[in-house]
Amino acid sequence: MATVLLLPFALAIDRPWTLAPVSGAAVWATVALAVVSTALAYLIYFRILNRAGATNALLVTFLIPLSAILLGLFLLDERLDARQFAGMLAIAIGLAAIDGRPAQFLSQKFRRTVS
Repeated sequence: MATVLLLPFALAIDRPWTLAPVSGAAVWATVALAVVSTALAYLIYFRILNRAGATNALLVTFLIPLSAILLGLFLLDERLDARQFAGMLAIAIGLAAIDGRPAQFLSQKFRRTVS
């Protein structure tokens, strides 16, 4: 839909007919990239959304800063401050609280020891 909305602006501003012609391989690569990376990804996402539910599907977004910190640490040899560790701990606590399985485990464990 974004392509449909932006196409008139792209034609008016970029005037692609004045640029060098595009090869067939480049067109097919762009189409393949759009189909595989976008359409297939949306199909997979909506299948996961249907099976796991909205809350569990959105929990993955919390892992983006965590993975960025860890990739910087291991691939770029960045040094971590205490605030990065605190942020990772806050993310882990938030994920555990939202997911609810650790709370269920602890409540079941507590019930067994009390009774």
